Amino acid sequence: MALPSTPLGSLVASLLLLLLTANFLATNASDFNKNFQVTWGDGRGKILNNGKLLTLSLDKISGSGFESKNQYLFGKIDMQIKLVPGDSAGTVTTYYLSSIGPNHDEIDFEFLGNQSGQPYTLHTNVFSQGKGNREQQFHLWFDPTTDFHTYSVLWNPQRIIFSVDGTPLREFKNMESIGVPFPKSQPMRIFASLWNADDWATQGGRIKTDWTKAPFTASYGSFSINACTWTSRGSSCTASQSSASTTSSSTSRSSSNSWMNQELDSTSQERMNWVRKNYMIYNYCTDKSRFSQGLPPECNAS
Repeated sequence: MALPSTPLGSLVASLLLLLLTANFLATNASDFNKNFQVTWGDGRGKILNNGKLLTLSLDKISGSGFESKNQYLFGKIDMQIKLVPGDSAGTVTTYYLSSIGPNHDEIDFEFLGNQSGQPYTLHTNVFSQGKGNREQQFHLWFDPTTDFHTYSVLWNPQRIIFSVDGTPLREFKNMESIGVPFPKSQPMRIFASLWNADDWATQGGRIKTDWTKAPFTASYGSFSINACTWTSRGSSCTASQSSASTTSSSTSRSSSNSWMNQELDSTSQERMNWVRKNYMIYNYCTDKSRFSQGLPPECNAS
């Protein structure tokens, strides 16, 4: 039924458009109770301040972790994190997206602790169809333990961009055209954890966790999830982009999901190059001793 061309009709049309947009996107306010659940740690993970804060703790018995209640297929995820302060050697704080199964996809932020006064290592990786080995590591240009900082994953069909406080530090492009698998068909949950990995995390495992400093605590604060949800009927992203879809094309192209086609502009590219020049400490694409039979094909692509 056509809506009448009246102020009331315009209002109803606007409300319907908002509902369509809400069905397409999952844009959530920062409420951990609504969007996440603590899944392990026997009480070491706690949601506080009416859902505005989530803390994870690690002691000699166990670490802790949480995951999103929904699954997503493409999106822009921002998470504020304040890392374990002081002597954090041996600990690993994580924030990542992952599907389930032996051929899983995964997009990783991992923060490898260090001795007091020594910098954290920010470890990134991308898995597709169960294959990872795409590590890039960075030091940060600030102390990540004194305040919250925003760590972002932009994931669309063309690329994955890792950013810190709005500054991009890594881009992984879709290079299926040269045989490189790209995460695009498996929905993922958002996960986070704090756990002990002193067999490898700090200086190759040479520095062990000092349990006299336990419990170790990492804090997760404000977050934003602007993404397409996965349901029993499939992904709302796929449905809205299908030629057979009845969803309004203007909705799928709305500014609220500009991330679906987002890429680095010249300014962002310059900022990423600055980070990589000054703060990158490991890049799998330059590790010829590790890949003695030749670097992965994406490393040689322009």
